[in-house]
Amino acid sequence: MFESLQTGLSSALKTLRGQGKLSEANMRDGLKLVEKSLLEADVSFPVVRKFMAAVTEQAVGESVLKSLKPGEQVVGIVYQALVDLMGPVDHSLHLKGKDDVTVLMMSGLQGSGKTTTCGKLGRLLKEAQRKPLLVAADLQRPAAIDQLHVIGGQLGIDVYSDRQEKDPVKVCNAAVKQAKKLGADTVILDTAGRLHVDDELMEQLIRIDRMCSPEQVYLVVDGMTGQDAVNSAKAFNEALELDGVIMTKLDGDARGGAALSVKDVTGVPIKFIGVGEHLDALEEFHPDRMAGRILGQGDILTLVEKAQREFDEEEMKRQEEQLAKGEFTLDMFRSQLKQITRLGPLQKVMGMIPGMSNLKDMMGDADHEGDMKRLFGIIDAMTADERRNPSKVIDQSRRRRIAAGAGVEPHEVNDLVKQFDGMKQMMTGMAGKGIRERMKMVQQMQAGMAGDPAGMLGKKKQPTGKRLSPKEKAKLKKEREREKRKRKREKGR
Repeated sequence: MFESLQTGLSSALKTLRGQGKLSEANMRDGLKLVEKSLLEADVSFPVVRKFMAAVTEQAVGESVLKSLKPGEQVVGIVYQALVDLMGPVDHSLHLKGKDDVTVLMMSGLQGSGKTTTCGKLGRLLKEAQRKPLLVAADLQRPAAIDQLHVIGGQLGIDVYSDRQEKDPVKVCNAAVKQAKKLGADTVILDTAGRLHVDDELMEQLIRIDRMCSPEQVYLVVDGMTGQDAVNSAKAFNEALELDGVIMTKLDGDARGGAALSVKDVTGVPIKFIGVGEHLDALEEFHPDRMAGRILGQGDILTLVEKAQREFDEEEMKRQEEQLAKGEFTLDMFRSQLKQITRLGPLQKVMGMIPGMSNLKDMMGDADHEGDMKRLFGIIDAMTADERRNPSKVIDQSRRRRIAAGAGVEPHEVNDLVKQFDGMKQMMTGMAGKGIRERMKMVQQMQAGMAGDPAGMLGKKKQPTGKRLSPKEKAKLKKEREREKRKRKREKGR
């Protein structure tokens, strides 16, 4: 998410860090690039002016210009300014006790993902041991009632609807009264939307608000609509006094302007963000974590939280015990990669790990998911003994057999075995070590991978940005010719 904003800000801050000595003149030039990046990301102009005034005041100060690493200090100033701009955020839904009924009202324009977000929020409540009731009060869109019933069925959550009633206010009021009888303690009202803000829509929402007295009123906005999202948030807030914003579609090519602008323009924080179409793709919005992502510093906390939900704890514990005994097999390696794929696409996961965002960019648009499947295919084509100790068991004839079974070239099997040997040494070395020692080893591995980003997947790439000497070029040419002859011999057998 926010890739254009991340690229622009990273480039601007890299320019500042690259200066041997920062003066007030080149500091201001660098900050102009920061300002340009924000405007190109569709951040509200008044917000940009306010943001840049705060950053410039601190960045051009004498203490920064004379510091040992002024470029790094500016990054810290921009990071804190981003956090202040988007926060603070109260994630509480202000739920009453289970003996009472809590009413949550959802509003938003048509097409913002409001009905799906009702389901996502209902899922979170169900996981928190609440008993939600979804209310189909969007009578403007013919398929809205059916859609909410389908979502409720998928989640095992009750849905209240009345297809005969034409007044959504009466539907909402009746649902709140029926909640107790249905055993629900939290009611989520899915109200109607429009293609634009109009008086009829606002009057209807005000009546529902007055009649049902919801504890929280949320506005669902499409993060890809930029400033239109901010303008609609301002209009809804003036009519309803919103308690929070839920921003959707941040997994797409949203430029990020709405997320950076909405809190300052409306005074209403973003509480949750939708990061996918699936019903589990709703996350709490953390300004500090988002600022870290925007500046390319990763978001390890969100990644850890997701890993805790997705990973098989029993399997991880069993593997930890095996590692402590010095055991690490290709079966374990495959299992760990399978766990990682549950967190999302490889590039997205790497972008959330501090220090790995540059490596993510180096990987480009290659088919990493396809590479992963090829790797799994190679492992699956091996016998149990080969997976247990590949470097000692797999000889030339076995390599050809495995390659034929996996539909790959023999040298790819050889590459995997070599890569695995290095990883085995690192993984068994990690067993029993503390978190600091483990992080140090991971950083060393990252540094090694930076020159060979596809090495883990059995493909070799020439490091970019390095000028080779004539001697190094000749050596590289010989290696390539040797590899080519080797492949021809293997094909001829």
